[in-house]
Amino acid sequence: MNNSTRKLGLLTALAFLCVTGLFAQGITLPPSGDNQKSIVTQYIGSIASVTINYNSPDVTAPNGADRKGKIWGQLEPYGLNNLGFGTSTASPWRAGANQNTTITFSHDMEVEGKAIKAGTYGLHMIIEKDKPWTLILSNNSTAWGSYFYDAKDDALRVEVQPKGAPYHEWLSYEFIDRQPEFTVAALYWDELMVPFKISVPNMNDLYLAKIREEMENAPGFNWQNRVAAVQFCLSKNINLQEALTWAEAASTNSFIGEENFTTLSAKAGVLTALGKKEEAANVMDKAINHPTASVFQVHAYGRQLISQGEKQKALEVFQFNAKKNPKTWPVNFGLARGYSAVGNYKSALKYAKLALANAPDQPNKDALTAGIAKLEKGEDIN
Repeated sequence: MNNSTRKLGLLTALAFLCVTGLFAQGITLPPSGDNQKSIVTQYIGSIASVTINYNSPDVTAPNGADRKGKIWGQLEPYGLNNLGFGTSTASPWRAGANQNTTITFSHDMEVEGKAIKAGTYGLHMIIEKDKPWTLILSNNSTAWGSYFYDAKDDALRVEVQPKGAPYHEWLSYEFIDRQPEFTVAALYWDELMVPFKISVPNMNDLYLAKIREEMENAPGFNWQNRVAAVQFCLSKNINLQEALTWAEAASTNSFIGEENFTTLSAKAGVLTALGKKEEAANVMDKAINHPTASVFQVHAYGRQLISQGEKQKALEVFQFNAKKNPKTWPVNFGLARGYSAVGNYKSALKYAKLALANAPDQPNKDALTAGIAKLEKGEDIN
C-alpha cells in the first residue's frame, strides 16, 4: 500500500468520523478494513503475564486480491516511512493494523535480555530486508497506529531475527515457547515469523513476595500451605531461615499447626539445608515414630538417606519400618535396598526374594526381578 493510498483512505475515514461524530459519537462500527481485534495473554509461571493487543489483517486484500508474497517490503515497506499523516515523518510499522498494537507486562521483565518496567507499551517494528528487524516498545501506547510515533518515547529497542514460517493468512501473535521463567512470543504473517524472548529475571522473588503476603492471610492459617511454602524454598535453596519459621509454625500443635510426619519432615528438611544435621536427624526420628507416619513415608525417608550417602542410617530406618509394619509392602523391598547399600548382598537377596513374592504390581515385580539378578552378581540395586 503506497503513501498516497494510505493517506486517501485515512482522510476518507476521518471525514466520515467527523460527519457521523456530530450525530452518533461512541457508536460501535465494524473494524476498519475488517481487521479483527485480537488479544493474547501468556502467563510466565503462575504470577507474571504478558498480553499483546492488536488488530489482525489478512494476506487477502479487502477487495479479494491475493497479496501472498507481497506483504514484506510492499504492503508493509522496509525501514522508517512518512505515512503522510500525523506528526511522524519517520514511522516504523505498527506491528498490526488500525490502532496501536500494545504489549502489557504485569511485572518488570526483560525483552531479548533488556530490562523493561511493568506497564503497557506501543509495539512497533522496523522491517528490514535480509537483516535483523528492530523491535520498539514505546511509552506512547494510546496514539493511533504509528502516525504519531516519536523516537523520544522509546522505552526499549532490540534487534530480532525474522524467520521463514508456515503460511499464515491472518497476522497473529503466538507464544511458541513457555518455560517457568520465560516465554517466546512470535508474530506470524504470510510466510514469516518474528520471535522475541520475554523473561522474568527475578521469578523466585515474585513467588516469595506472594507467599509472604499469603502467610499473613487466610492461606497462612493452613499447615498444608505452610509446608508447601517450605518445600518451594527447599526446592530452590532460598529463603531458608524464614522457611524454618514457617515449618516451626506448621509442625507445632496450635491454631494453625499440626505435629505430624509431614510437618516434622518439612522442618527437618530445612534444618538439613541449613547445615543443622544433628537437629534435623532428631526431628526425623520423631517424625518416623509419630503415629501419623505411614509405611510408605518411612520407606521414602530410607531411600532419601541412601541418596544422601547415609547408608547405615538408611538400613536402620528400613529395619525400624519392618519392625513397626511387619508383613507389609514394601518393608522387605526396603530391607533389600538397605542391606544392598551397605554391601551385604546375601541378606539383600533374601529380602528381595521375599519382596518379590508379595509385590503388588508388575512394575515392582519387574524392578525386583532385575534387582535379584544384580544381587546374584554382587551388584548394588540402589
